[in-house]
Parts: sequence; C-alpha cells; structure tokens
Amino acid sequence: MAVNKVQLEQEDHQRDADFKKALHGKTAEDSVGFMAMMGKDKDAQKAAVDEYFKYWDGKGAGKETEADMKERVDSYATLTRHYYNLATDLYENGWGQSFHFCRFYKGEGFYQAIARHEHYLAHMMGLKAGMKVLDVGCGVGGPAREMSRFTDVNIVGLNNNDYQIERATNYAKKAGLADKHSFVKGDFMQMSFEHNSFDAVYAIEATVHAPSLEGVYTEIFKVLKPGGVFGVYEWLMTDDYDATNAHHREICHGIEIGDGISQMVKISEGLRAIKAAGFELEYHEDLAQRGDEIPWYYPLAGDMKYCRSVGDLFTVLRMTKVGRGAVHKLVGALEMIGVAPKGTQKTADTLAVAADCLVAGAKENLFTPMYMMIARKPLNA
Repeated sequence: MAVNKVQLEQEDHQRDADFKKALHGKTAEDSVGFMAMMGKDKDAQKAAVDEYFKYWDGKGAGKETEADMKERVDSYATLTRHYYNLATDLYENGWGQSFHFCRFYKGEGFYQAIARHEHYLAHMMGLKAGMKVLDVGCGVGGPAREMSRFTDVNIVGLNNNDYQIERATNYAKKAGLADKHSFVKGDFMQMSFEHNSFDAVYAIEATVHAPSLEGVYTEIFKVLKPGGVFGVYEWLMTDDYDATNAHHREICHGIEIGDGISQMVKISEGLRAIKAAGFELEYHEDLAQRGDEIPWYYPLAGDMKYCRSVGDLFTVLRMTKVGRGAVHKLVGALEMIGVAPKGTQKTADTLAVAADCLVAGAKENLFTPMYMMIARKPLNA
C-alpha cells in the first residue's frame, strides 16, 4: 500500500509548548524514566493517548484502508509528537538515552556498543572538530552528546517534541556541553534553517517518521553546504518484504503502530529517495547483514546469554516475557489505583508488540534498523 501525495501539517509551536507543560509539568527537569511516567497529568495523558491511538485502534494490518494510511501520513507530525509524549519515559527507563539499535561484538557491553555505533557513523561521515552539524530527530540528545565528545563538533538538534528538547537541553548542561549544543523545535519536513548553513547532517533512526523520505532528504539537502555530507541509519523494510503477504504486513504494521511510524518503505525506496533529493550516494550498506555472531536484536528478544554486565542484564531482563509481564501487571495495578496515568499500560503493551515484530522482521529478513547511507551534496548545487 503506498501513499504518493503528502500534505504538510501546519506548525503551532505555542499549542505544542502549552501541551508539553500541561502533560509533563516539571518532569523533564526533576525526574527520569519510571518516576517521570508517574508524574504526568492524567487528563493530558488521556488526551495524548486518545490522539495517538485514534490512528490505529480498529485498523489492524488486515483492516486498514488506503484512506487510513493517508490519514496517518498526512498527520505525521501529530502522530510522531504524541508518540514521543507517551514513549520517551518508557524508552529512557528501558533502553537509555540513545534511542537506537546497534551491532554487537563478543564481550562488548550494551552501552559500549551503542556508543561505537554512533562513532562509526561519525567516522564514515568524516566529522571533524569545529564543524557545524545538524542532528535530525535528536531525541533526548544521547547521540549528540557522544558525537560531540568523539569528534568535538558543534551540534544543533532538531526535534518536533518539546519534552525531548527540554530533556536534551538539561542533559547537555549536566554533561558540560551546553556551549556546543543547541536544540530547536521544528518539523523536519519544513526546516526553518537558512540554506547552505551546515557542514554535515546526520539522522539516526529518525527520518523513518517522515511521511516521505524524498521530502525529508530534500530538506536536508537544502540546509547542507555544497560539498557537505549527510549520514543516516535508516529503518527500512528489505526488498524481501511483500506488502500483499498478510504475515509480512502484520509484522510491518506492528512496527508502525509500536514505533509511531505512519508508513514503512523498502530499501529500494530509500535509495531512490536520497538520489532524487539531489545527493551523490557515496556508500550504502545494510549493517544488519554483516553476519555478526551476536544479533543486533538480542536485547529485544530477551536473550540474556549475550549480557556482559549487571547493567546489560537488567536492560535485557525487561524485554523477556517474564519482565514484560511484570511491567504489565505493575503498571496496570498503578493505573487501577490512580497512581499511573491511564494509557501508560496500553503504550507499554504496544511497545512490546513492536519489539516482537522487530525481532520477527529481522529473523525473516524483512526489516533493518541500520541501513547506512553516506551521501554528499555536489559542490555546484
């Protein structure tokens, strides 16, 4: 199923700032993870849950229509913004501050591997000290902080979620990187930066939220200086994926609903889109196909035999069926007695479905979270 025309959403920064204040209060400053989840305003949480799940409830993989898909694509910004209003604290509680996957080497700890994955992208892009770099879809700034420490670049983070911007800003201050980082509210489909203003741009598992890869890559092309480099780890369905296959579509739909994605596309579309945006593609590879002994998805699969530290064990334990079941019961009980905002359990359960579909997609060679593309803006552009 494909949607060709994309209608850009009207931005309303004041509305979003007001909603952030109503929902999150001071949790961006005072709390992390589980405690931040418990501190949400219950009425605002319900509004976020209702707004996000209206695009999905009753519209399973075998039931959704072309109109359902188009509604999600046209509402990409709202969909993504509310997804991260609901999921950010769950991500931080269960995964850390870098919201992405990575490859693993034997004997390598979870957070060491996460950092190496970021370093590898910086290396492949040729980032150098003093460069002005744009992080598209920066999350709470985990990768930006690692990139700055590794390469001494100056980073502007672009994000459409006010809560994540506030968290990223606070983390940069605590890390002593406030002079090298700034975070900007905005829609990556309609960037407000001056053209030809960045030496480099990267995106780590973020542009998958775009309603059109060609559209977001074109915006990135505009703000890059001639000769500038763009590096991306892209979420894509492989070219083995068949949208007419009910089983394949169920896996894809589970990834979409559980990760706030309006429409997944295939590797062939990613390659087409980056070239259509005007880039010269210098390198591309599905890093998930490197044949690593330890699969990238082992934490999601709850495979504890690969853990290398107590911290790794706790991270992976949360992903096991026992761990998920415990979280489900705990959050459900807290919702029942009014401690946890309504919808927290529904969000956690949806993330669990996504985890299962991501693992299934990987095992059946239908999905990759790390299709690397390194591209350059021509000097005469």
